[in-house]
Amino acid sequence: MQAADIRARFLEFFRSHGHEIVPSSPLVPQKDPTLFFTNAGMVQFKDVFTGAERRSYRRAASVQKCLRVSGKHNDLENVGHTPRHHTFFEMLGNFSFGDYFKAEAIPFAWDLLTRDLSLPPERLWVTVHHDDDEAYDLWHRAVGVPVDRIQRLGDKDNFWSMGETGPCGPCSEIHFDHGDAHGPGQLGPASESARYVEIWNLVFMQYERRADGTLTPLPRPSIDTGAGLERIAAACQGVFSNYDSDCFTPIMARIADLAGVGPGRDEGVDVALRVVSDHARAAAFLVSDGVMPSNLERGYVLRRILRRAIRYGVKIGVRDPFLWKVADAVVDQMGSAWPDLLARRAFVTEVIRTEEERFAETLDRGLGILERAIEALPVGGTRVLDGQVAFRLHDTYGFPLDLTRLIAAEQGVTLDEAGYEQALEAQRSRGRAAWRGSGEEAIADRFHQLAEACPTRFTGYDHTQGEAVVHALVAGEARVPSLAEGDEGLLVVDVTPFYGEAGGQCGDSGEVRTAGGASAEVIDATRPHPDLVAHRVRVREGALHVGDTVHLAVDVVLRDAIRRNHSATHLLHAALKRVLGPHVAQKGSLVSPERLRFDFSHFKAMEPAEIDAVEDIVQEQILADVPLETTIMTLEEARASGAEALFGERYGERVRVVRAGAFSAELCGGTHVRRTGEIGAFRVVQESGIAAGVRRIEARTGMNALRHARAQDRVLAAVAERLHAAPESLLDQVDRLLAERRSLEKENETLRRDLAHSASGDLLSNARTVEGLEVLAAELPGDPATLREEAERLRDRLGDRAVVVLGSRADGQVRIVACVARGIAGRPVHAGDLARAVAARVGGGGGGRPDMAQAGGKDTEALPEALDMVYTWVGEATRAS
Repeated sequence: MQAADIRARFLEFFRSHGHEIVPSSPLVPQKDPTLFFTNAGMVQFKDVFTGAERRSYRRAASVQKCLRVSGKHNDLENVGHTPRHHTFFEMLGNFSFGDYFKAEAIPFAWDLLTRDLSLPPERLWVTVHHDDDEAYDLWHRAVGVPVDRIQRLGDKDNFWSMGETGPCGPCSEIHFDHGDAHGPGQLGPASESARYVEIWNLVFMQYERRADGTLTPLPRPSIDTGAGLERIAAACQGVFSNYDSDCFTPIMARIADLAGVGPGRDEGVDVALRVVSDHARAAAFLVSDGVMPSNLERGYVLRRILRRAIRYGVKIGVRDPFLWKVADAVVDQMGSAWPDLLARRAFVTEVIRTEEERFAETLDRGLGILERAIEALPVGGTRVLDGQVAFRLHDTYGFPLDLTRLIAAEQGVTLDEAGYEQALEAQRSRGRAAWRGSGEEAIADRFHQLAEACPTRFTGYDHTQGEAVVHALVAGEARVPSLAEGDEGLLVVDVTPFYGEAGGQCGDSGEVRTAGGASAEVIDATRPHPDLVAHRVRVREGALHVGDTVHLAVDVVLRDAIRRNHSATHLLHAALKRVLGPHVAQKGSLVSPERLRFDFSHFKAMEPAEIDAVEDIVQEQILADVPLETTIMTLEEARASGAEALFGERYGERVRVVRAGAFSAELCGGTHVRRTGEIGAFRVVQESGIAAGVRRIEARTGMNALRHARAQDRVLAAVAERLHAAPESLLDQVDRLLAERRSLEKENETLRRDLAHSASGDLLSNARTVEGLEVLAAELPGDPATLREEAERLRDRLGDRAVVVLGSRADGQVRIVACVARGIAGRPVHAGDLARAVAARVGGGGGGRPDMAQAGGKDTEALPEALDMVYTWVGEATRAS
């Protein structure tokens, strides 16, 4: 039975038993700042279990994408070395939210495994919590598991908690016995023998743990189960290792083909095949879910995974970029079950290929530095690699720490991780400052309370004015009974036409008035809770009181400008997909009255012709004056209709679909024009890159597009006037001026070099013999290229035991070049160490190869003294060697 069959049978089994089949949530959790990645099937249901969210169904099933590479669930180091550790895996799960409990959950699991998946009952063992007599009796009496295959275990193995407080309860695990070949016989899971593999965990949430540790029965006990697809596939297919199941074998076969190796002959090769296959799956799904390689947070986790895989590929002889081809095999293997992965195939492979090429530029140099550092360690005893070396490899050559640790361990060397962490602390601090969990602020308690007590009904799709009752006023952190003239605070009403900032669209502004003559400016409107709009107001006259009836009026001019820009983003998104490909996905947006900004996934800068094509398509849709239609439907109906959902966005059960004819359809809660013709004009102002694999377009619409075009025309006319040229001949004029400038720069450079060459000829007389070496340190005008050229020439003139250091001062900067004859480079004199020592005297730093190095500093006055110390430094270095 193949993995695809298991996945399909699981979902069909629970569908037939009244479960809602819920799509997998993204790998990046939404509205859960406690998690880096989704690591279990219950993550998307956490609020349902705690009662913070209600859904239309009370039983559900899913196949969830999971990643365990951070926090306490970090399997990265074990991947490839054990049969069952993975970074990415699929978790099958069924859930009950106060509907059924143990009496149904236990038979469900047993029937699916033994009947639908045909696992032999005699090879299944069960564990229960030592106090859970109910589960024990159900397994034995209702299901028929013999008592000698049911084992009672303690809290460590069979009790689950969501946290230190909150829902918790005993659990029961089903284990598959892989047979005598993998451990001593018939001792059961309690023996912790490798032959018994947990394939399903049933969590019985029946208690609430309070802060004092007491357990209180929940009024509506729930069920949370999790079963690893890869483990069940191995059991169904009669193999001990997950990597020998069809979840991995086609992918590993592709790697072996690329490397020209065969599995099963060398353990080192087999480990590499397993690591690369696992990491390729993780990378493909991460990129598909919108995570891009970077040096911060989730992007850095992806980069670590990619670079570990590349290193293992190099170990088995693959030198050219290959991982993107393995990722393509992942799409072949899993695309039918995961349509988003299939749709983003080109994007996924291009992002991975680009990262491979980027790392290849530094891999060999970094490996060389690491190998030399290890070779320099004393032989015998404990060999420890300096943490500063590890940091340099990370900072300069992109080596993740675990990659350096891995390579060092292969040669019996440990790593000074404390030194590495110390060197990295500044960067970590910046990363922590930038990190905001899942990108969403935690909702303040006061807004939860306000939303429950007085939710806001939004009428702004159809109205820009309306009457309302003031339900709450907030000044600072506290609710207040009134706001007086000059006060600024938050206004909450029962109904409002003001759109609260959400989904990239900025909030409305306008005014509030009372019948008694009080008035306030609405500076902005936000949505701090899904059921609440908070108006930030400044009272201009009189006072606002809780209980007042007020008249709200949106600034229609600004609202119309926002609507134009928002509708234009939908047209832009659809046009980008047509021009660049289906891999384009929205990564963020900003819609304000003045402009629109649209971030999207794409792996390279757009060509001018592509930008023109996108502009033309959007403008054609505007001229077609297509009506925009909005429809409320279920999320599944929206997806089935082809509506574009923002990847990673969390939607309710019923959603609003905005459709522009047959051209564009998106799930969206924002405000829009009635017809595309109201947008008027569309103009791309800038296209740029903001992260690896993420591009940004800024654009203008309506009168703002016209104003931008006029501003460009004025600049063009001004430049033409200054150059005394017609606008149409400006390019020729600029090319001529640039050619003249290049000619003058070349002439100037020749004169500078001639001057330096003439000056350096007089320097040879300053050379001194130091410990048998010919040493010359002198100041010479020139840029770094000139200094290098003259240093090499002087070194060659002085002979095969020459050491030359040249320095120059210009524009408040000191430039230093050290050059050492190859016969003595490194021992006794290392040019990099010498340049660094000189630079330290002028308040700078630097380094380089043993025979050639560069450095710099800012203390220009200290250069003569710094050059003079070269002779002493060379003498000491020579004697020390």
